[in-house]
Amino acid sequence: MLKSRFFLYIVLISLSLTGCAKRGSITGGAKDTIPPTITGSSPRNMSTDFKGKEIHIDFNEYIKIKDINKQLIISPPMKYTPEIVPAGSASKFINIKIKDTLQENTTYSFNFGQSITDNNEGNPYSQFKFIFSTGAYIDSLSLKGTIKDAYALETDNFVTIMMYEANETFNDSTIYKERPRYVTNTLDSMVSFSLENIKEGKYHLFALKDKNNNYKYDPKTDKIAFLNDIVNVPDSLIAGYQLELFQETPPFRPFKPSLETSNRFFVGYEGDARGIKVKVKNGAEDIRSLVTKVPDKDSVNVWIPRGIKADSLQVQVTHRDSVKDFVMKFKELKTADSLKIEAVQKGGLHFREKFTLKPSTPLVTIDNSKITLINKDSLAVPFTYAYDEFKQELEFDFVKEESQRYSFRMLPGALIDYYGTQNDSLKYTIVTKTYAEYGNLRIQLQNVNRFPLLLEITNVKGEVQASYYSEGETQINFDAILPDKYLLRVIYDNNKNREWDSGYYPDRRQPEEVIYFPKEVDVRENWDVEQPFNLGG
Repeated sequence: MLKSRFFLYIVLISLSLTGCAKRGSITGGAKDTIPPTITGSSPRNMSTDFKGKEIHIDFNEYIKIKDINKQLIISPPMKYTPEIVPAGSASKFINIKIKDTLQENTTYSFNFGQSITDNNEGNPYSQFKFIFSTGAYIDSLSLKGTIKDAYALETDNFVTIMMYEANETFNDSTIYKERPRYVTNTLDSMVSFSLENIKEGKYHLFALKDKNNNYKYDPKTDKIAFLNDIVNVPDSLIAGYQLELFQETPPFRPFKPSLETSNRFFVGYEGDARGIKVKVKNGAEDIRSLVTKVPDKDSVNVWIPRGIKADSLQVQVTHRDSVKDFVMKFKELKTADSLKIEAVQKGGLHFREKFTLKPSTPLVTIDNSKITLINKDSLAVPFTYAYDEFKQELEFDFVKEESQRYSFRMLPGALIDYYGTQNDSLKYTIVTKTYAEYGNLRIQLQNVNRFPLLLEITNVKGEVQASYYSEGETQINFDAILPDKYLLRVIYDNNKNREWDSGYYPDRRQPEEVIYFPKEVDVRENWDVEQPFNLGG
């Protein structure tokens, strides 16, 4: 009996151990997190008196090269891109074949960024630099700084930092035509930069969001930042320069008009179209015209009478001191653009809003005797209105009450457009909420440097939700705003035109200064948020 029990006990233990074994699994050990390392190179890194055309670098394991076109930064830039092999396949070496004629007594730096990784796990050999000099020594001075966007909260990645020697060859056109002496790049995540292996001297410092990756400034596509002062190296070693990127607003330039219908044509443009004037002639005869903005496009509509008979029209576009003449071929097309009125707000109206109508054709007459506004108790509500001809927007303002229902009624002839067309009978009904469904944001500006300034509150996408133009006030209240998380920014309005102005490199004009509050402001229903905003840093 004892032997039987002992045997059964042994069997049970064996089965238990077998079950445990089945639940286990075989692993391959700890994950490899160690980047590749260099075992040797020809020539050696940091060599001097380099005269060759080829560099060979050996690694301790198989590596791959990825995103080399974006990651590799060669300083000074080379006119002809070196050939780097192998590309896309695993190897234990890198060969660099130089196609350029190297400059004498110059230190060259190849910064591979994050492009070199091991073959198996993709561990990067981060910021590996191969440096050599065609002279007797390696230049070792450096310059550091940061970048930021001059207007937006977020800063672009892969921004190129460039230095040109401040000598007799540098002029106003150099950055458009010539490559810089030294370059570096912020790559994909940094806003700081370090220009290294530079020699003593005086330099012009720039940054570009270089869309073409050609180390030359193209104002149509690139953002630029620059210092007005010359940088002295090594005296600048203790300075941390900040470069503010902006997209230039080019000088106004109109393009050739294009006929859209028999009574309307487009004029496209570059720059700022505010103040544009257009004259139209049919031979010696002046043609009555009216100019309005095309929403969300760099062009304007020019409205002309229907029924014109002509082979061509003469169009003169005037903007401030510039005058440009065009001849536009004319032909009879379909006549479109009948008067239609669209309400911007449909159903609800917030306390801070003005009720806005957008006519499809420009208005020339507004008869407010044929317009009434009544509340839900059928009582008349006084209102004012303003029409922006350029934007084609008709705004109505009035004192709004909580939980109200308002009705705008327009009799025929209340609105008459450019072609004499009158509106039909119109009715718009809008309602308001309670104040408890909104929040109040009270901002106390501190350490203001100067006035006037523009205080804007935006949503997290950067879209302006409300603004206030201050010529001296520091306590600014935004009452009855929608509950949301907001960003705050102040624009120092140097030219007093009530908006932010970008910079312009040909005039060495920097963009207007923008200061952001460092965190989001949470406004909730029925809350009063008191928010100090220190502009002094």
